[in-house]
Amino acid sequence: MIPTSLDWCQQQDANDPLAAIKDRFDLPEGVIYMDGNSLGVLPKGVAERINTVVEREWRTDLIKSWNTADWINLPARVGAKIAPLVGAMADEVVMADSTSINLFKVAAAACRMNKGRSKIISEPGNFPTDLYMLQGLSSFLGNDAQLQTVDRNKIIDAIDDDTAVVVLTHVHYVTADMFDMEAITKAAHDKGALVVWDLSHSTGAVPVDLNGAGADFAIGCGYKYLNGGPGAPAFLFVAKRHHANAEQPLTGWFGHKRPFDFIDDYEPAPDIRRMLVGTTSVLAASALDSALDAFKGVDMGLLRKKSQAMTDLFIALTREKLMEYGVGLATSETPAKRGS
Repeated sequence: MIPTSLDWCQQQDANDPLAAIKDRFDLPEGVIYMDGNSLGVLPKGVAERINTVVEREWRTDLIKSWNTADWINLPARVGAKIAPLVGAMADEVVMADSTSINLFKVAAAACRMNKGRSKIISEPGNFPTDLYMLQGLSSFLGNDAQLQTVDRNKIIDAIDDDTAVVVLTHVHYVTADMFDMEAITKAAHDKGALVVWDLSHSTGAVPVDLNGAGADFAIGCGYKYLNGGPGAPAFLFVAKRHHANAEQPLTGWFGHKRPFDFIDDYEPAPDIRRMLVGTTSVLAASALDSALDAFKGVDMGLLRKKSQAMTDLFIALTREKLMEYGVGLATSETPAKRGS
């Protein structure tokens, strides 16, 4: 039985090794914020960074800032900051575009790499944009690849020799149910299929180890637990072993091998930069770059332990005080099976 008294809760706060991290965020006085799964809190330093970008880098230095402020390398630099949070190498992650666009790019790349296979597997009830983008991809590919949604408990059994790619959200956006990334990735690889993981509700909230799980591709957003601000740029991961063969359909100039040669024919960059499309939104990218500093020195294992304990407490308090009003439980009572 979990204690629920105010005294016990205050004692947990007093002994919390992560308590000081709250001071890294600019949260209005008296606000208890529980919507980080939709929009993260403003980290301190972000507003100042944006002001610097506007007043000095843009207003004063103008076009020189692509070099002097290194705007040109923002996608790779921010990607390298995200990489440790998802268990990837620095050159396997790049900041780019939106979650929806990135999903289309990596799912299309996976289908291209697995030509001759006609199934894209996901689950019903996945985050809507994931399903919409996969429906759109299936429409573009015609008979070459068709989306098949399968109950989450039957995913592994559904993967067969005709499966091109499995696209799943690691932590479900409604129930917080968490897939066993390693087990599903292995099952897919055993059948020759590739896997795309949507980490939008995982990154910054739970420990993720893409390389430990043998993952192929992943995507995620910057405005939820990464606190990059409304509409912040997203990110994507491509395992290094796939860099030479991953061909994405949106061949914009930032993905070119030599973008400033301004030649007519497209040549993809040899590395993760081939997943880029157009010019970086510098203001939004700079906000995310600064926001990620809030994770410096944070032990994700400790964060996960605290998250599980707080959810356990919330469930106990819900049972104690709200059940009589018909409030039920949507998430798992087993801490290891749920995300944040």
